[in-house]
Formats: sequence, structure tokens, C-alpha cells
Amino acid sequence: MSKVERVTSVKNELLDIFMSINVAEHEKRSRSAAQRNLRARRGIELHQEFKQLERDIAELADDEKH
Repeated sequence: MSKVERVTSVKNELLDIFMSINVAEHEKRSRSAAQRNLRARRGIELHQEFKQLERDIAELADDEKH
């Protein structure tokens, strides 16, 4: 194997390593984003559930007064 071929081979290996690292980082960011979105969505759902519960309780209190 000539010197040029070895240099090319090393360059290709380095590029493969770099690309693997980028892919892993991208996957990690994607998972983190998905988890943040899920937490945010669940927070919104909980807020809406509490608001509905407050309305239901208020209606019950009004019914008991009459």
C-alpha cells in the first residue's frame, strides 16, 4: 500500500468516525427534543384537566346551593 493510499485510508476512517459522532449527537438531540415536547404536552394536558376539574367542582357547588 502506497503512502498516498494509506493517507487516503486514514482520511476515510476519520471521516467515518466524524460522521458517526455527528449521527450520535443528532440522535441524542432528537431524543431530548422529543422528551421536552412530551413533557410540555403533558403539562398542557394536566393544566386543561385541572381547569375542567375546577369547572366541574364549581358546577357541583352551584347545584348544591339550589
